[in-house]
Amino acid sequence: MRRLKGDRGAVAVMVALLMIPVLACTALVVDVGALYLRRSELQNAADAGALAIAQDCAGPFGCGPTTDTANTYALLNAGTGASANATVGPPSSVTVKASSIVRYMFASAIGFPPKLVTATSTASWASPVAGRTMLPVVFSWCSFLQQTGGGLPTVTTKPIEVKFAKKDGTVCYHSGNPVPGGFGWLKVDDGSSCSVTSSVSNRVYSDPGAKSPCGEGVFSDRKGSTVLLPLFVDADRSGTNAWYQVYGYAAFWLTDYDFHGSHNSIFGYFVKFVESSDAFTYGAGAPDLGARVVSLTG
Repeated sequence: MRRLKGDRGAVAVMVALLMIPVLACTALVVDVGALYLRRSELQNAADAGALAIAQDCAGPFGCGPTTDTANTYALLNAGTGASANATVGPPSSVTVKASSIVRYMFASAIGFPPKLVTATSTASWASPVAGRTMLPVVFSWCSFLQQTGGGLPTVTTKPIEVKFAKKDGTVCYHSGNPVPGGFGWLKVDDGSSCSVTSSVSNRVYSDPGAKSPCGEGVFSDRKGSTVLLPLFVDADRSGTNAWYQVYGYAAFWLTDYDFHGSHNSIFGYFVKFVESSDAFTYGAGAPDLGARVVSLTG
């Protein structure tokens, strides 16, 4: 009996000694997992806040209260206890740092203090330098200036009519048409839904047909929305070999269109617009025509 009592005492000592590594292992599994989850939530908060502030800064009304915006997205993405601050700096970028105190569930029992967890994200904005436009059209930079009076955005309460190059009525081209046989339509990407991929300073190629290469439905679908349109500064050749050299991209709010014969027009307003999709990229060498592209850069 004495041996049995001694065994019980030995087991109790062993269990007590093993409690520390058991707690440590539990802390490693549970607390470290919670730490990584919290960091992931804070990273989402920092990304969302940086993108939101960048869109504000790139828009017509400026950055606004950046720290308030950062804190709003911190609470939305990481919940109570999360906070954030924002720093706007050149060149056209904003950095958001989200943070939160994590209190361990098990590791605190073996002496680990609460930990400050942070996540940082940077978003930038600039004029588009390349991308995929959703309408198969191109306009002359020269005639664009004449038809809009050089104003960006369009300063009028009435939609303006933007005529295609062949019939735009400007004196930009002696023949009235920059490329013989061209109507302002572009060849669409293979297998695309009427999109055209292009980039600043490079060429896009003419579709010589008098009508849209993919019908009028794409224009009808985009009425009441803003699209980016390529503008060209040079053109050459004729027919199926004709090309236009892209100068930049302008944002156009499409209200209507009119296609009949060789007279084609779209109606709407040139506006300031922030493109946040992945259809466009930005970079050096793109002129400022009112459109901006926003993306995460760090």
